[in-house]
Amino acid sequence: MSTTDTDRLEIRALVENWALWRDAGDWERFATVWHPRTGWMSATWFQGPASEFIAASRTGFENGVSILHFLGGHTADISGDRAVAQTKMTINQRADVDGVPVDVVCTGRFYDFLAVHERQWKIVRRQPIYEKDRLDAVDPAASLSLDPALLGRFPIGYRHLGYVQTKAGFTVGEGLPGLTGAAVETLYREGGDWLAGSGTPGIPLR
Repeated sequence: MSTTDTDRLEIRALVENWALWRDAGDWERFATVWHPRTGWMSATWFQGPASEFIAASRTGFENGVSILHFLGGHTADISGDRAVAQTKMTINQRADVDGVPVDVVCTGRFYDFLAVHERQWKIVRRQPIYEKDRLDAVDPAASLSLDPALLGRFPIGYRHLGYVQTKAGFTVGEGLPGLTGAAVETLYREGGDWLAGSGTPGIPLR
């Protein structure tokens, strides 16, 4: 097996471990998927260092926040000790909206900047791409009325996810990458720069 094939298998395993360990609340092992110095997570409800994301995720998990992930197809572009991986995914969150239990499902891709650290692949930056979502009442007979002004604040790719998370008290970013548009084109350029040797994977300043 070639070195590149081995790298692809290792990167795929890393991406799968992210989802499994995060959703299971296995925080010690979850911390090992991130680059220890520069790991950065961008999500609808969080943008910051991986260590802070782990702490926030743990707090939410222990307080009953239900956010789960399911992974699909995967590809990786590798250049030496750097890589960019894309993995189809869904984000599933259960929450209450105005007293009505709901499930929101967002479909998209994890777009990961990776680097080799101490002979192991690690995630340097994760930026989800939000392609489309939907919202359903857990009880199909329940009545739910959404605020169109709040719903319209978010791009179509994560409109309902942003709505639910805002109702739950999170501060949700309003210009995150979708299937098309300037934000995702910028992300692709940053990925190309990373593979070409750029010193930073487009991590935003805080």
